Amino acid sequence: MPAQISLLKNRLEAFSRVDLLGCVTPLERLNRLSDYFGRPIYIKRDDVTPLALGGNKLRKLEFLAAAALEEGADTLITAGAIQSNHVRQTAAVAAKLGLKCVALLENPIGTTQANYLTNGNRLLLDLFNTEVVMCDALHDPMGQLTEEAEKLEAQGFRPYIVPVGGSNALGALGYVQCALEIAEQSASSFVDFSAVIVASGSAGTHAGLAVALSHLMPETQLIGVTVSRTAEAQRPKVEAIARDVAKRLQFDEALPEIHLWDSYFGPRYGEPSEEGLAAIKLLAEKEAMLLDPVYTGKAMAGLIDGLERGLFPGSGPILFIHTGGAPALFAYHPQV
Repeated sequence: MPAQISLLKNRLEAFSRVDLLGCVTPLERLNRLSDYFGRPIYIKRDDVTPLALGGNKLRKLEFLAAAALEEGADTLITAGAIQSNHVRQTAAVAAKLGLKCVALLENPIGTTQANYLTNGNRLLLDLFNTEVVMCDALHDPMGQLTEEAEKLEAQGFRPYIVPVGGSNALGALGYVQCALEIAEQSASSFVDFSAVIVASGSAGTHAGLAVALSHLMPETQLIGVTVSRTAEAQRPKVEAIARDVAKRLQFDEALPEIHLWDSYFGPRYGEPSEEGLAAIKLLAEKEAMLLDPVYTGKAMAGLIDGLERGLFPGSGPILFIHTGGAPALFAYHPQV
């Protein structure tokens, strides 16, 4: 493994990156949860990245913000749901770097609840002085972002479009970096993971991990728990980004097999499920660990069901990637 780590580090260093993370996120054993299920369970704490209450998008934004600065941009423009973790973290990065931020927001669940419309991530957007543009629906996010960028250019701004979720090949390099951390942490702790499980939404996090872990930890199965669509619909999204990531890293091998579980995203994206809420409660009670109802709660529901039904390969430890999202808990009260 040291040779693979060195190779991947060297290739990753060819890409510009703004150091916003400043540290390696912890990898911890969940002792009480492990005892509860009778199998070692670990967690990668990307919920504690240091900006704006944490989350996985900061890793992607390190590469995307560097590209924006290289292009001379003075504005970051992106899109997502009202309670988007990605939009919140993009707004925070813009504030940190002294850039303007414009966010196109939709209400994907059509709720009129004040908590959803004004609390949680939406509250933080106002604190970061984000210019919010409400949309009936993000039916063509890139097209809508391009149109808004043209309006900004006409006003004299220099916008840089950050794709939804930060999920393109450049952003996904952030999770190549994360895979390097996992490989080094697991080696130093003498832990061989049977499987790694992660929420799979806009697909960049999943794709970056898939490419890198296939080189660094080829015996470990990566499983993406879908949060918005079926495996059939999600797989092409993950594969397309993974293919571009592999090309950027000069990997000629065939793409790794993409494993997806799609029984846990109901009722729909952005709407809590009973299983997801139960997972949130269990983690809080057993580990004082906070998940969110949109991504990590549903991914943990998949992990719990997988353990109970014996779906994981082998008998070794399981690693859960905590991608953050706790601010949304306040927006979904009293459902949580």
